[in-house]
Amino acid sequence: DVVRNPSDSKFDIDYLGESTMGDMTVKREDLGIVLPFVDLAPGSIEELAREEAREAECLLEELNVPAQYPHGIASRGIFCSRTLNLRSIAAIGYDMDYTLIQYNVNAWEGRAYKYGMDNLRSMGYPVDGLKFDPELVIRGLIMDKEKGNLVKADRFGYVKRAMHGTRMVSNRTISEIYGRELVDLRNENRWEFLNTLFSVSEAVMYMQMVDRLDEGAIPPQLGPLDYNSLYKVVAKALFRAHVEGRLKAEIVNEPERFVEPDAELPLTLLDQREAGKKLLLITNSDYQYTNKMMQYAYNQFLPNNMDWRDLFDMVIVSARKPEFFQMSHPLYEIVTKDGLMRPCFKANPGGLYCGGSAQMVEQALGVHGDETLYVGDHIYTDVSQSKVHLRWRTALICSELEKEVNALAYGKDHRAKLIELMNQKEVVGDVFNQLRLALQRRNSGREAQTNAATTMDTDELADSMQNLLVLMTRIDQKIAPMLEADGEYFNKRWGYLSRAGLWDKSHLMRQIEKYADIYTSRVSNFLRFTPFMYFRSQAQ
Repeated sequence: DVVRNPSDSKFDIDYLGESTMGDMTVKREDLGIVLPFVDLAPGSIEELAREEAREAECLLEELNVPAQYPHGIASRGIFCSRTLNLRSIAAIGYDMDYTLIQYNVNAWEGRAYKYGMDNLRSMGYPVDGLKFDPELVIRGLIMDKEKGNLVKADRFGYVKRAMHGTRMVSNRTISEIYGRELVDLRNENRWEFLNTLFSVSEAVMYMQMVDRLDEGAIPPQLGPLDYNSLYKVVAKALFRAHVEGRLKAEIVNEPERFVEPDAELPLTLLDQREAGKKLLLITNSDYQYTNKMMQYAYNQFLPNNMDWRDLFDMVIVSARKPEFFQMSHPLYEIVTKDGLMRPCFKANPGGLYCGGSAQMVEQALGVHGDETLYVGDHIYTDVSQSKVHLRWRTALICSELEKEVNALAYGKDHRAKLIELMNQKEVVGDVFNQLRLALQRRNSGREAQTNAATTMDTDELADSMQNLLVLMTRIDQKIAPMLEADGEYFNKRWGYLSRAGLWDKSHLMRQIEKYADIYTSRVSNFLRFTPFMYFRSQAQ
């Protein structure tokens, strides 16, 4: 009862190594007519492909179907690190916070900062006069808890920019501090990676308190403090802000202040569900908070009085990720609207649960490994661990990508001028090096590279080298501030999210490429690509 290429068996592996499960299969009842398999007209496949592609584009225009985002709004594109065939995906799991629900970062993190600072004040720490500054940090930076620094590293772990407290550090100082060591995220006692937007408030608090510690403003009766112990104090204060419940109670009571509703998001999930995907919600948030947030963000956009629960084949709250992907915890079924629970030993489709494990989900839904795509905003908790332990396919939601893509476009002319200057310096430098080598050989009583260089007047040689040296110095003086300003359209202190230095990728970008098969700014970007999209990785 499906239309399928007759050469297909059940499903196979294609030439890019992807499963063909779900490839080009359509239920006949969806078509409304009986359609036999049709052979293509004679001719070379290249000519046929060109002609059919032109006709397909014309058909899309006639149907008024908008183009996929990279061809329309580049910042809403879905970027691919590893080829992914959505047709072969049987189940899609979603995180909630900053994934299925987008928050106003300044509002949410600003309140988290406020409650965290209140806790520090109650503990006796000097916080008066400090204000939340969301531009102070960006996702992907790394806190050096040993030295009280915040650093931006390239993909190899070399530190490219750094801030001590709230003051940026010079390149010379960076070289003195980090010239002989690399950032190693495996050393969790020293390095703290800002994986998610939830890290913004913590990093701002910590860097501001480093300033207070350096100033000697922290009362000595609070005990001897170094930068590492200060970080623990800040983390504890912010943790209290989250577990005390005041912050989430404020958000639940006034969701319009904190949540940025997206009318296209429920439609995206509806398309995926109707395409036969089993949808899962797996969140660390508790049931009461999850229910209130999802009701506000989804129910107003769903058709036919649907409830947000109707979108999902299974909902798991208080999942305790990343342990959810690593080991098994007790499973509880939520049986009342108030969130009352009872123990259970097996998950079933359609259920609402607390705890459990990813293995229980696979068993309940009959899916395994790379048949599942998991979508989240946390590189470690969501993306890395689901891939490492379960071999699930992964998608990272990084809302800053929209600003990043636009910033790269705005900075294109600046970067072109910078590259032109650097190329000019390279040419001048090559000439200087050749003259220097000629002088070196002549001083050693040997012939230079060419006869002209050997017979060149010594004073003329020296003057040429001096002029070139002055020119290179002046070019450097022009390049340095331009290089510092590269990326300022994204963040004046840290530059671009995805880059470190002029040419290299940031440590964050390396983590994304390593663990996220695809990445995008919001879940609703899938709407333009359909649930059947074949994402192919591009040349770097």
